Amino acid sequence: MPFAPQILSDDALKSLGVGPRDVVRAIEKAVMDKAEGRLITTPKSVIQPGDGRYMMTTLATGQGPDLTVVKAVTVCPENPARGLPSITGAIMVLDGQTGECLALMDAEWITGVRTAGLSAVAALRLADPQASQISFVGTGVQARSHLALFAGLFPLRKIRVHGRGQSNIDLLCAMAEDMGLEATVCDSPQEALDADIVVSSITITYCGAPFLDARRMRPGALAIITDVAKPWMPEGLSAFDTVVVDDRAQEEAMPTPVVPLTQITGDLTDLVARGVPVSAGPRAFMFRGIAAGDYALAARLWTACMDRPS
Repeated sequence: MPFAPQILSDDALKSLGVGPRDVVRAIEKAVMDKAEGRLITTPKSVIQPGDGRYMMTTLATGQGPDLTVVKAVTVCPENPARGLPSITGAIMVLDGQTGECLALMDAEWITGVRTAGLSAVAALRLADPQASQISFVGTGVQARSHLALFAGLFPLRKIRVHGRGQSNIDLLCAMAEDMGLEATVCDSPQEALDADIVVSSITITYCGAPFLDARRMRPGALAIITDVAKPWMPEGLSAFDTVVVDDRAQEEAMPTPVVPLTQITGDLTDLVARGVPVSAGPRAFMFRGIAAGDYALAARLWTACMDRPS
């Protein structure tokens, strides 16, 4: 059998027209398929060599569609100085029955949209549906992906921004203003916590002192935490009355859980399939990324590619 997968770059994937609601529906379906045994996944694998790089893989095989999806991604903090994106990698889409490699997909855009999609699935159940103000602590790819997705799901009017790289701050603010949103740059990270939804997405390789205090969050506000809570002060995490993680079993297997396991209200499967009790206080969705999310988006994009007129 000749090895002839389709090569799909980020630009090719973006051109397939998979929008915010498509992303949310695909992830919701994958979460339910996993809960009901139609999607099988392994826990995320991670290697951190100790020099600032971060390598991870995910693996999932499902019945609808009948595909196996493998993702390998590396976070390289030195890449921007080389003129490269900090997140690089690839996704293999295999035929679920034969193992034939059908496609090789660029992983940068999918990783950003998948992460924002997981956040959106949680936010639609945990955030105020009338949320008009969103804040970003960290202004890179994840911030832009979240803004692009959440602007199509919530009646946003304003964004607040706190970050370190001026070029990324300018890019995020310009993106918001192009959407007709008011953008404000915050002088302090605590100022950025004054919002309906707060997205923290600093680099996973951050080694400095925590600087965000959950006790400063508004009642009923939602924190979307994609960075394993590295910037959040441990002593303040108890202020989150409702804490949802992406996968409880995965979190239980981690040497350092994002919060004490007794504080976890439920995981994404609980939230989608059964719902979880939500308090009037601040809420948090804390996650590392799960294979179901990568499968969901890669499979949806592959289906869109196959359905596209030749």
